[in-house]
Amino acid sequence: MKPLTIMASVGALGLAAVLGVTMAKTNPNQTEYEEYAVQRLTGYLKNDVCNKTTKLLERLINYNCDKLIDSANPQLRQLLSATTERQDFALFSIYRTELKLSTWMPSYKFETVGAFNNFYTYTAEEQ
Repeated sequence: MKPLTIMASVGALGLAAVLGVTMAKTNPNQTEYEEYAVQRLTGYLKNDVCNKTTKLLERLINYNCDKLIDSANPQLRQLLSATTERQDFALFSIYRTELKLSTWMPSYKFETVGAFNNFYTYTAEEQ
């Protein structure tokens, strides 16, 4: 082999090793995913669900939608924890969450990959 080819091969191997170690060290855990999922879910509920309720309805039953969602954070976290399955591949993790509250409400399915201390939700669908 030519010296240039050997150097390129060693360099590529070294880069791959550094990337692998970095990915393994920055693979987020289940607790971090739950924090992320609660933030995303509460954001969705506040922005989409609360904004669709009428102010008249809020005045009639005397509640503030945003405050209600904030007060339900611990329960949301427990619900997400109970309905999430994690597949840990050392370098990254895949989280599958299936939210089903009751038979008369739609269920939701989310698939998220966690890598480099970040989460990327690639599937979010109503079932």
